[in-house]
Amino acid sequence: MYKNLLLEFDAETAVITLNRPNNRNALSLDLMLELTDCLSEVEENRSVRTVILAAAGKAYCAGHDLTEMVDRTEDEYRRTFSICTRMMTKLQTIPQPVIAEVQGVATAAGCQLVATCDLAVASDRASFATPGVRIGLFCTTPMVALTRAIGRKRALQMLLTGEPIDADTAAQWGLINCVVSEQDLRQTSRKLAARIAEASAQTIRIGKQAYYEQIDLDQASAYACAEQVMVENALIDDAQEGMAAFLGKRRACWSGK
Repeated sequence: MYKNLLLEFDAETAVITLNRPNNRNALSLDLMLELTDCLSEVEENRSVRTVILAAAGKAYCAGHDLTEMVDRTEDEYRRTFSICTRMMTKLQTIPQPVIAEVQGVATAAGCQLVATCDLAVASDRASFATPGVRIGLFCTTPMVALTRAIGRKRALQMLLTGEPIDADTAAQWGLINCVVSEQDLRQTSRKLAARIAEASAQTIRIGKQAYYEQIDLDQASAYACAEQVMVENALIDDAQEGMAAFLGKRRACWSGK
């Protein structure tokens, strides 16, 4: 169905695999358009509760495909970065949590991809970098997601030096959630996805949307946003069922909405 991706289903999890291993899974225009379309497809699939974004080969993602970046017009560059931004935004606007399963190097827009995903699990062989400064093209769009994930000083260190950080450092800085052995990577990401899928899909959808709505607001505005969402959340069937099940010491039966 897709030229640059694989889409598989594992129980309630959609596994999307970047599949350009010979190009280090570089983000060509075709790949970015396909991934955006694939995420839209998954978004409409009511049976999918979580998404894993994995990659084939040794590299997770080497960023933009530089063969498509040389000697282009202003409009062509504008289109490339606009398509990339839409793809990154889509990762956060679909209702299902997206887990990056990082087996290798993630650089530039590939590092941005990891920072944009809701959660990330990495192999101890993974590494992360924003090396655009080394080739004269500062990683300005990756900077947006990176800064929000790890903060100003650490992001600027990566952006200004272009030097990679290893998986343990990425976990300490908050770019990823955990580091596991290469052999345990697949099992760990699926275990995390399955744990999330135990909760109400309706509640997860509300919570993910609210998280991104409040994250960049000032504290007063964030509380106002969160308060309204809590009211709306409390009124849904699954919240009423969950509270009743807890009080009744029984397992909740979610509506599946």
